Amino acid sequence: MNSETAKVLVESACNEWGPIEYIALREAKVAFESDSRISRQWRPLRFHSQPEFDAADEEYQSFEALIRATGANVILLEGHEVLTLDSIYPRDALIVAPQGLVLCEMGRPSRSNEPKLNAAELVSLGFPVLGEISRPGTLEGGDFIWLDERHAAVGSGPRTNQEGISQLRYLLGNDIDLHVVPLPEPEHPEDVFHLMSMISPLDKDLALIYRPLMSEDFMTWLMSLGIAFVEVPEEEYLPMGCNVLATGPRQVIMLDRLPETKRRLEQAGCSVTTYKGDEISRKGEGGPTCLTRPLVRRRS
Repeated sequence: MNSETAKVLVESACNEWGPIEYIALREAKVAFESDSRISRQWRPLRFHSQPEFDAADEEYQSFEALIRATGANVILLEGHEVLTLDSIYPRDALIVAPQGLVLCEMGRPSRSNEPKLNAAELVSLGFPVLGEISRPGTLEGGDFIWLDERHAAVGSGPRTNQEGISQLRYLLGNDIDLHVVPLPEPEHPEDVFHLMSMISPLDKDLALIYRPLMSEDFMTWLMSLGIAFVEVPEEEYLPMGCNVLATGPRQVIMLDRLPETKRRLEQAGCSVTTYKGDEISRKGEGGPTCLTRPLVRRRS
């Protein structure tokens, strides 16, 4: 990008479903680095099992090809010795607002280096910074979604606390209706449960949800914005049926082997593309939204 980056960002759509113009990724071979890094880190980071480096690289290349096929401009983030396997999931380190990037303060301490490293690369390309969250506040990008230019939701839970939300509210300004959603506690304090674990926007008037975890207050607020729902069946929730990436209105990428969720999405008018993510998604519990950090979405 060039000096026009700030203008492009300001003019971009504040939502999670517009056509993606610019997106940041960190490839598996960069995040995982080597068999040695994987061997050292997968247990402390509570991956379900040890990823296979070559298989992960192959899966990621196929996933990246799907992203590029949408026409999005892909920015590949670099690696660094202080990063962990979790850096394959760049969504969590940054939030994108019209005025610039918000650097998160990670609720998981092992990921504390990601926001500044990721932001530094994007700043070098011309992306402006709006601000950053600082301790005692914590905030992770997986806990935040835009619904439209005036409405956003943020999850309050193990990775994002009230102080972090207060700082975010200040940065976004009084014009943004920021709806706070209390999140359930995970079974283990190191496990992840983000807001996007139970909702993925699909279009201006449609979202994929896991109904048992959605509060009546949150549902009512979403419906007041004219949003209808596709519900993930119980048997496909834990395999990450609720984690889908909209690359355009009702154009989505999701994990494979989720046939009923896929059928329901297609019934709602969505075009669905699937990818194999046994190594890059299922073992680390990071679906397609986690694997990506959309930066600029066109107004559809």
